[in-house]
Amino acid sequence: MTSYTRLLGAAVALTLLTGAPAFSQQLELKVMAPAAPGGGWDQTARAMQQALVAAGVARSVQVTNVAGAGGSVGIAQFVNGAKGDGNQLMVNGFVMVGALAMNKSPVTLDQVTPIARLTEEIQVIVVPANSPIKTAQDLAAAVKADIARVTFAGGSAGGVDHVMAALFAGTIGADAKKINYIPFSGGGESLAAILGGKVTAGISGLSEYDGQIKSGKLRALGVTSEKRIAGVDIPTFREQGIDLVLANWRSVMAPPGITAEQKKTLGDAVEKMVKSDAWKGILKQKGWDDAYVGGDAFADFLKKETLRVTDVLKSVGLIKS
Repeated sequence: MTSYTRLLGAAVALTLLTGAPAFSQQLELKVMAPAAPGGGWDQTARAMQQALVAAGVARSVQVTNVAGAGGSVGIAQFVNGAKGDGNQLMVNGFVMVGALAMNKSPVTLDQVTPIARLTEEIQVIVVPANSPIKTAQDLAAAVKADIARVTFAGGSAGGVDHVMAALFAGTIGADAKKINYIPFSGGGESLAAILGGKVTAGISGLSEYDGQIKSGKLRALGVTSEKRIAGVDIPTFREQGIDLVLANWRSVMAPPGITAEQKKTLGDAVEKMVKSDAWKGILKQKGWDDAYVGGDAFADFLKKETLRVTDVLKSVGLIKS
C-alpha cells in the first residue's frame, strides 16, 4: 500500500466518521443580490454567504450585485446567464413580485427554480411622536375623512410598503386607488420626512424604525403580525379592528434548466444552512423572523402570493387590468 493510498483511505474514513456529506465540501456558489449593496436583498445574500461557509455547507460563496427596477434587471441576467448552472442562486422576495408586474417584465418568476422562502419581517405604521394621531383607528378616521390629505412615506412604488398602504385603505373601506403614497429610495430619506412632519405616517419593516420607536421619536400605531410579537409593546392592526396581516418575505431561487439532482443539492444545502447556529445568530442580530419553507410548498406559496400582490396593485391602479 502506497502512502498516497493510506492517506486517501484515512480521508475517506474521517469523512464517514464525521458524517460530513460529500457535496458540502465541493460546493462553490455564486449568489446574486438583484439590488444595490446595503438593502435587504444584499444583506440576505451576504448573510447566506457567511452562514453557508460557517455551517460547512459550501467551500466558498461569492456575492454579486445587479441593481435596477426592483430586481427586474437582475432576474433577466440570472435567467439568461445562469441557465443550467447548479452552483448559482439568486435572492429575491415580495418586492420583486410587484416590480415584475409593474415593469411588464418579459422575464417572470415562472422562469426560475424556486428553492426556499428564508425570512420574513413584520411591517409597522408609525407617526411622529407629536402627531395628533394616537391609534390605528385615528389614522383610519383621517383616511376616511380626506384620503388625499393623509400622506404615507415608504419604499419603492409597488413594493411591500406601497401594497400595505393600499391594503390599509381597502380594509377600512376607503378607495385604495386614491391613496397618497410617497416613495423614497432609502430608509434614511423616508425617516427624515416622517420626523420632519412632511408626511402623515411612515411604513416600513419593524426593525427599520425600532430604534426611533424605543427612543420615543416615533409612535408605532400597529404591526401587521397575526398576533402580538413577544417582547414588543405594539398592538396588531387586527386587535384594533383592522384586518391587516402582511409580511415582507425574502427567498432564494436557482436558475432555470437545472437537473432534479442539482435542485435537490441546492435545496439540501439551504435547509442545512437555515438549521445552523450561524444562520440563527444572524436572524437574531438582524431582527428577521425564520420563515423557512422549501421545495414544492414554497413553489405553491409563490404562485398564491403572486396572484395576491398583482390583485392589490391592480386595485391601486399601478397595473392596468
